[in-house]
Amino acid sequence: MERTADAYWLRSPGSGGIRSVPLRSPGPGEVLVRTRYSGVSRGTETLVFDGRVPESQHAVMRAPFQEGDFPGPVKYGYLNVGVVEESDDPALTGRTVFCLYPHQTRYVVPADAVTPVPADVPARRAVLAGTVETAVNAVWDAAPALGDRVAVIGAGMVGSCVASLLSRFPAARVELIDADPARAAVAEALGVPFALPADARGECDLVVHASASQEGLARALELLAPDGQVIELSWYGDRQISVPLGESFHSRRLTVRSSQVGALPPDRRARRTFADRMALALELLADPALETLITGESAFRELPEVMPRLASGELPALCHLVTYDGDGGTAAG
Repeated sequence: MERTADAYWLRSPGSGGIRSVPLRSPGPGEVLVRTRYSGVSRGTETLVFDGRVPESQHAVMRAPFQEGDFPGPVKYGYLNVGVVEESDDPALTGRTVFCLYPHQTRYVVPADAVTPVPADVPARRAVLAGTVETAVNAVWDAAPALGDRVAVIGAGMVGSCVASLLSRFPAARVELIDADPARAAVAEALGVPFALPADARGECDLVVHASASQEGLARALELLAPDGQVIELSWYGDRQISVPLGESFHSRRLTVRSSQVGALPPDRRARRTFADRMALALELLADPALETLITGESAFRELPEVMPRLASGELPALCHLVTYDGDGGTAAG
């Protein structure tokens, strides 16, 4: 009997389902992983679910183990934590690992595609590793200095992670800003001061923008001190936005610079690898406060009904946790 697994596929924009897929045995240097948890990254996965990945970005936006093509059918996702069931490396067998893999009950990948989860990081919290990795990259790009005045606009998954990391810098003044007053609770749990956009403190040396809104980017520029810099983390998909580059933008010598997790910052590429960055992200997840970013939970079998509700905002979420206990496909031949 052929081994199988079950995977969530987006059939077409706005409609997904669970498919049975063949599951081969791992070869040399590969591992078979049984998923325990995956996470729905609401920002990017909503754009994918709604079919809003521009054609020009189809190649750039491919997830590491994506199957199919945008706009669909496509198997997409990148927050997966599981247990290694088969491996030719005894040190990996039985280990809990993180992998940038879609929502699937079991899968086979190269051993170097998984990162062991530290013993002091619960498996469910480890689904945030991909998001914390993005935040690490953003902080490397931002390069804050001692005592900097920093604002982070957008208290979603990425913005909240960035604010949490930046707040650890000595003498830094960090404020997390969001138009939703309910996000104040997230900021409080992370130990970061919160403000609504109109109440945010200005004269910032650095603003990290992660709200994916035109209004947020405009406010980011307003909050900068002369010679200040905006690090733009938002990805807008196929939306066109306006950036206010008139008024005092030039006279104050402001800068808007992009940050994207697909590449290491130029000044790190000779000294850090993607594996180093992921290992650091998992170490940082020892902080229990970051678990406040997991704001919902459902079973894998419920994903076809849950994804439309997440995409529409009916289920408000930062990271939505997907559980797999009892969802294993056919485990043996």
